[in-house]
Amino acid sequence: MSRIGKHPIELVQGVQATLANSELQVKGPKGELKFAVRNEVTVSVQDGKIVVQPKDDSKDARSLWGTTQRCIKAMVEGVTKGFTKILDINGVGYKAATSPKGDELRMFLGFSHSIVYIPPHGITIKCPKPTQIEVSGINKQVVGQVAAEIRAFKKPEPYNGKGIKYSDEVVRRKEAKK
Repeated sequence: MSRIGKHPIELVQGVQATLANSELQVKGPKGELKFAVRNEVTVSVQDGKIVVQPKDDSKDARSLWGTTQRCIKAMVEGVTKGFTKILDINGVGYKAATSPKGDELRMFLGFSHSIVYIPPHGITIKCPKPTQIEVSGINKQVVGQVAAEIRAFKKPEPYNGKGIKYSDEVVRRKEAKK
């Protein structure tokens, strides 16, 4: 029995969930998200709760039970609070800035050219400081993917610590050759 999947998801005030044709739609103050429910699990919306159950006792159904519950829980949290990932830039001359409209991110990471990143729809990128990037949105998967794509432009290296890292990431430093 899934320890995660057996817990119902509470719908907080201001959040509506509708299920139609194996597609769950969650609306909240920040926006709306859709989720395609797989055939191995059943999802029901009843008196302010979303309940996820496996259809049978197969391995696929049991493995998708907890996964589906967590995806729906992330949707409910996303349309109420949203998600944010913070990236830090380390290195001499390394910096980032957003355009005045906020539709693109320009990074200077020690290359001979600047890197321009255009975020997907629904994602906002801010630079509170020249060495900090905030990626925010309502879809947890897309926010994490965008943060990973930005980090991949210049991963932190272990000798000097230069590069882009998550704010809570610890870069394990190596000792230089003597």
